[in-house]
Amino acid sequence: MSAPVKNHSDDHVKLSELASTAIAGNDILSSCLYVSGIAILFAGAYAPFVFFAIVMVLFFYKHVYTEVVEALPLNGGAYNCLLNATSKSPAAIAGAMTILSYVATSVISAKTASEYLHTVLSGVPVIPLTAAIIIFFAILTISGVKDSAKVAQVIFGVHLLTMFLFISLGVIAIINHGWGLIPENFAATTTLFQQQGALKLLFFAFAASLLGVSGFESSANFVEEQQPGVFRKTLRNMLMGVWFFNPLITFVVLASLSLPAIAGSKDFVLAEAANILGGKGLQYLIVIDAFLVLSGAVLASFVGATGLLYRMTLDHCLPSSILLPKLKSRNQNANRIIIAFALLCLSILAMTGGKLLALAGVYTISFLGVMTFFAIGNLILRETRPDLKRTYRGPLIYVILAALATIGGIVGNILIDPKNVLYFAIYFVPAVFITQSMIYRDYILEAVLKYSKRIPWLNRQMGEWLNHVIEPRIILFAHHPQKLYESLEYIRKNETSRRITVVFCQKDVEVAKKWTKTFSEYVTFFKEAKVFKKLNIDLNIESDLSFGPEVVKAYSSRYRVPRNNIFIGSVHEKHEFTFEDLGGVRIIQ
Repeated sequence: MSAPVKNHSDDHVKLSELASTAIAGNDILSSCLYVSGIAILFAGAYAPFVFFAIVMVLFFYKHVYTEVVEALPLNGGAYNCLLNATSKSPAAIAGAMTILSYVATSVISAKTASEYLHTVLSGVPVIPLTAAIIIFFAILTISGVKDSAKVAQVIFGVHLLTMFLFISLGVIAIINHGWGLIPENFAATTTLFQQQGALKLLFFAFAASLLGVSGFESSANFVEEQQPGVFRKTLRNMLMGVWFFNPLITFVVLASLSLPAIAGSKDFVLAEAANILGGKGLQYLIVIDAFLVLSGAVLASFVGATGLLYRMTLDHCLPSSILLPKLKSRNQNANRIIIAFALLCLSILAMTGGKLLALAGVYTISFLGVMTFFAIGNLILRETRPDLKRTYRGPLIYVILAALATIGGIVGNILIDPKNVLYFAIYFVPAVFITQSMIYRDYILEAVLKYSKRIPWLNRQMGEWLNHVIEPRIILFAHHPQKLYESLEYIRKNETSRRITVVFCQKDVEVAKKWTKTFSEYVTFFKEAKVFKKLNIDLNIESDLSFGPEVVKAYSSRYRVPRNNIFIGSVHEKHEFTFEDLGGVRIIQ
């Protein structure tokens, strides 16, 4: 399924609670296949209690995400949050980090799925199968909403049933045969804590186990494709899934395997435990389920990444001429974006040769960074957009605790393996360079134009490209002249477009008469004083219209300006419409 793909045949399609939960849930609930072993490596027999701490982190982030995404229900997650709370540059950094998270998730999930299958079908080549999984889900994503959502639901259903069976057999074994290896594992854990320090190991267990929350952010990146009210339910469902499955699965593993056995099979620990509980039949079932649900996590990556890449391309943080070649005609087919993401995943798979230690570092820091950005964005949004219309306001302490938890997770994972920072930087720095170059490409082109005068063909080409970049129009709806300078300064710093149409809507005759004169004086002064010497500013007064969805739609159609190039102050509680009703405009005040 492609979150942003909106071909005419799919315009009516909106994802239900089950479909949305399945797409995001395949990502986060697939973590139980590997995160249990990781947690036990550090926390030993106390690993189930570590997962309750992880659940508390998700509980805090549930409030963070609900507040922001329901107030700004656009694809993009942390990118969308920071874009409307701050400016384009920090938003693009968060977007680049999110893209890296999705690339790493896709490749690691596909590779791990292939390795699980390889344990029972040794003749299957791992790397070619990994590439085949990525290509398959690229094709499935291109096929559209309905097909990929159905596949996700089937995978999700199989995974839930398999995990229920695994837990049930584990509980039955404990009832029939006692606590199994749990007493032995507790004794070994006590020795381990005495040797290396309990607090240190529990902190490392917490940091490493935050891998189990990867995927919680996915739903925010395809919120536009969900039915009204579904987003909040997907967060609740994912939270309940992690709360129920991860501690219980870890408990069953501890009852079935010794700590040395768990350490030796940490990447496929559930398959080993299944062999103890139910023999080869259950082991094969776990392997098949692992292959399916990890493949489903690849689908979740395509869904989230496509929604984000589409949004960032519309906002000119990525080259639209390559990814959306018919942007001017508002062709919303995102096939090129899907193909580009698949090629990026395949290229990284080829460059690493399947040795994914480097990507594991990228994976850990990037998705924890994305969640931290979201919490920070929530705090900034409260400060910079206090009057923004919201359906929910989360407790401030929850937002702070959420940010501190994931920052702690980043620090912990760096302490566990300092090389993670290096691996992350290798991929993150080029991604940031590309997005920032796109944001400031008008300045880059102007510099090249200035110094290429002796090379006529290059100078001419640079001039054409610069005109192409600065020519698009931005429509600014201003409600008060005192904020006009601040709004234009935002555009000057963040946008390459230099044609600005300021629109003032006011049906109240007295107010309209008063502010119309002031707006005209301000615009005239800005032009004559060359305050914004690179901006071409014109003013439209709408004395018969009130600001709202209809006037936004009218101006978008009149000037053929996409909604993401329409800027507004904010949407307040007094307004009868919501931010969603405006169709994707940007809040800049």
